[in-house]
Amino acid sequence: MVYVTAPAEAAAQTGDRKMGRLSDLEPKAVWKYFEEICGIPHGSGNEKAISDYCVAFAGERGLKVWQDEAWNVVIVKEAVSGYEDQEPLILQGHLDMVCEKKPDCEIDFEKDGLCPVVDGGFVCAEGTTLGGDDGIAVAYALAALADEELRHPRLEVIFTTSEEVGMDGAAALDVSMLRGHTLLNMDSEEEGILLAGCAGGCSAGIHLPLEREKRSGIHAVLTLQGLTGGHSGAEIHKGRGNANRLLSALLEELREQAEYRLISVEGGQKDNAIPRSCRAELMFDDKASWQKAEVYCREAEERLRKTYAGTDRELRLIFVKEGKKEAETFTEASFAHAMALLNRLPNGVLQMSGDIEGLVQTSLNLGIVRTEEQELVLRYSIRSSVSAEKEALVEQIRQSVRQEGGIMKTNGDYPAWEYRKDSPFRDDCVRIYRELFGTEPKVEAIHAGLECGLLASKIPDLDAISMGPQMYGIHTTEEKLCIASVERMWRYIRKIIERRS
Repeated sequence: MVYVTAPAEAAAQTGDRKMGRLSDLEPKAVWKYFEEICGIPHGSGNEKAISDYCVAFAGERGLKVWQDEAWNVVIVKEAVSGYEDQEPLILQGHLDMVCEKKPDCEIDFEKDGLCPVVDGGFVCAEGTTLGGDDGIAVAYALAALADEELRHPRLEVIFTTSEEVGMDGAAALDVSMLRGHTLLNMDSEEEGILLAGCAGGCSAGIHLPLEREKRSGIHAVLTLQGLTGGHSGAEIHKGRGNANRLLSALLEELREQAEYRLISVEGGQKDNAIPRSCRAELMFDDKASWQKAEVYCREAEERLRKTYAGTDRELRLIFVKEGKKEAETFTEASFAHAMALLNRLPNGVLQMSGDIEGLVQTSLNLGIVRTEEQELVLRYSIRSSVSAEKEALVEQIRQSVRQEGGIMKTNGDYPAWEYRKDSPFRDDCVRIYRELFGTEPKVEAIHAGLECGLLASKIPDLDAISMGPQMYGIHTTEEKLCIASVERMWRYIRKIIERRS
């Protein structure tokens, strides 16, 4: 990790997007930085600009700053007078966001900023995800560093990259400049809940070779859309439909009703997001088969809408005849192998915790399906709070993939963050919350992954909690951030920073 002595050039790329839409919100400093962050493209793998922005921020204030080749940033602000003997406090969040947009949205996430807007008591973005996960943590940390009235110990601020695609930034992070053993992670989305443990996980990429043959017939497109989707860790237990799995099951059932060949299937954008839509191209030999498929699809839509009425109310199954054409379709053998993987591998919640009521212990999410010329590509997010269970699941999938003639590789492996029975920092945070708001916060562990586990593997005896303001619909275009909650949690963060151990 390189210590940076000169300011880097800030790289906000707002284009024609109006700034100042959030300028009337409180706390002003937090919303100012959040809006500036929204103006900088910062999807996973595209964090250089926002990383340079953070380096420039530190340089302008004469703060110590390090930046590495993964674009992680560490900023240090020394203790104010009277706090020199206090334990340093690490503040942490991640720079990248999940980039999802509505079909009619023209934003290019590689070069365009977002369009944050105020909608009643919430901030959301026009046509896209907002990136409150985890832009609000970055904004909180920058506001804390900029606040000259804040009484604080040595602050060590960590901004990591690629959290949403496997925590690669945290895995690469050099922590040798840090002195603190107390961490406030601000990557949670429910006010009043202090997280003290999380699952470990990894991503699995599957590649299944395909054989194709040229066929001609009636071309049709089958699309399952309008599902709710959501975070594959935080919302995997809510019974929402996975578009990739549902459409795959329909494709297999359809073969029992009508003769067709599969041309392509495509669904999902992120392995850690429950997919909201999936699309398949089909080839029918004759009109009679197409008509049977049309009847089946109408009945299947009605069945699915009843089944998922409580979770996916906007679900639609659309079957459209495109006319006659010639195309390269799956061979019968390739179709059978593809269906075996898509429909036989497990998905969703696999095991609930026996120690913590209501906590998912192990899960699997089929986040991405796509076909290329010569292969079917699947991407899964695998999570478990039990290391042995995670490893067994990975091996189970690997064996199934091998049996069908495919290969599987894993990446982004991160450890679980184990719950500490004895945590002085957690006790302080509970006390401060009670004194500030007059209610008791909940202390929980979660199934979603947090970087605390990786940081705990690098920093001996790390005492940590994770918290954040109220957000809804993260990783979806309905994402929104509660304005009043942002203000309350800012007051809470300030009290945590000013506390004396």
